[in-house]
Amino acid sequence: MKVLVIEDEPALQTAIRQYLEQQGYICETAPDFPQAMAKVNDYDYDCIVADIGLPKGNGLDIIKELKALESEAGIIIISAKDSLEDKLSGLDLGADDYLTKPFHLSELNARINAILRRKHFDGNTNIHFNEIRIAPGSKAVYVKDTPLTLTSKEYQLLLYFIANQRRVVTKTALAGHLWGDAYDQAGSYDFIYSHIKNLRRKLLEAGGEDYIKTIYGTGYRWSDQ
Repeated sequence: MKVLVIEDEPALQTAIRQYLEQQGYICETAPDFPQAMAKVNDYDYDCIVADIGLPKGNGLDIIKELKALESEAGIIIISAKDSLEDKLSGLDLGADDYLTKPFHLSELNARINAILRRKHFDGNTNIHFNEIRIAPGSKAVYVKDTPLTLTSKEYQLLLYFIANQRRVVTKTALAGHLWGDAYDQAGSYDFIYSHIKNLRRKLLEAGGEDYIKTIYGTGYRWSDQ
């Protein structure tokens, strides 16, 4: 899943990005208000971690912009301020959670996981789609109880498809969630075709059904219908 970290402190921004990337997320960053606003207007994210106090602006205004855009991204506010007023302001604007600095990166990861499960998978710890079962905590995938070995990109692709099941997802959206905001420099979508081909083959070889439907000229749809 794709996360945007809006944080002006270089050391903390780097630490969060590196940790989340180790957990398998696509992680983008923005160090100030103008760059953050540009990113939330140009790209879609599954979760946004935003500091309240930013150079050239306020993190709360970013939340307002996300709501105006009708973004479905989860929002976690991080701030050195430990006041009830700041927390309530952020939550009233539509943030999903609030963390006060300093915090453990493992706690931030747990909060992000909880938001993504709640928004995409009805809060379930394990994700089920017919004969497919996914355990996000261990990144384990099973087809009819048979373990399935997937690459990191194949795993991300499977999660994204199931989170958006029965909806048409464009090649651009898939590229953005697999490779981050730099996808528009790739020049082609060959890498998407390769990952989808491999994921489909592994699911079929394990005894699963072919749920990946090609929508010619547009993208793909994950569906059992």
